Amino acid sequence: MAEAPHIPDEAEVRARWPDFAWTEANAAKAKEIIGRYPPGRAQSASLPLLDLAQRQVGAETDTQGWLPVPVIEFVAKQIGVAYMRVYEVATFYTMFNMAPVGRYHVQVCGTTPCMLAGSDDVLAACRNHGLAKGRTTPDGLFTLTEVECLGACANAPMVQINDDNYEDLDYDRTIAVLEALARGETPKPGSTIGRQSSCPEGGPTSLKAMVDANHDYRGEW
Repeated sequence: MAEAPHIPDEAEVRARWPDFAWTEANAAKAKEIIGRYPPGRAQSASLPLLDLAQRQVGAETDTQGWLPVPVIEFVAKQIGVAYMRVYEVATFYTMFNMAPVGRYHVQVCGTTPCMLAGSDDVLAACRNHGLAKGRTTPDGLFTLTEVECLGACANAPMVQINDDNYEDLDYDRTIAVLEALARGETPKPGSTIGRQSSCPEGGPTSLKAMVDANHDYRGEW
């Protein structure tokens, strides 16, 4: 059996990320982000800068990205605040990963609407595909996390994988999404049954003329 991925300790993390710096493109983005806020309010840039940093770490490691301590320290230094002020932001929001994750971070919603609609089947599909909650698969491809409401209750059950939502899932459709990702494909985000946004299954039941006109104008949903 393959061993679980190694979780680096602090010494290893600092040895791997001793001199984190923005890429040229991200340095320009960081400057633009900081410029949105008036003097003395640079701490407000913590969240977008952490997101940018996590994405850069992801690009460098071929994963969804995470925030090593030296990277958080770098962000804090750039905006001139204590490390703890930025660490508080990083640990408050579940969008930030405080430990290495796989290339695809599979976040399964387990809140009541998704649970009633079948999130247990989604989790079963993940387990039967080799995923375990709180762990990364030995090949480094998937990390599985159970999370609270992701805001797509009408299309429950759903998962968020990196930046994309996959909705109206069942066991088989979840397996299909995971298998496509494993093949290097990008499944179409959104409803897996062809639902239009959050319309009722089978299509809209009211304001149909407006819906049809909007569809004709855009050409597609």
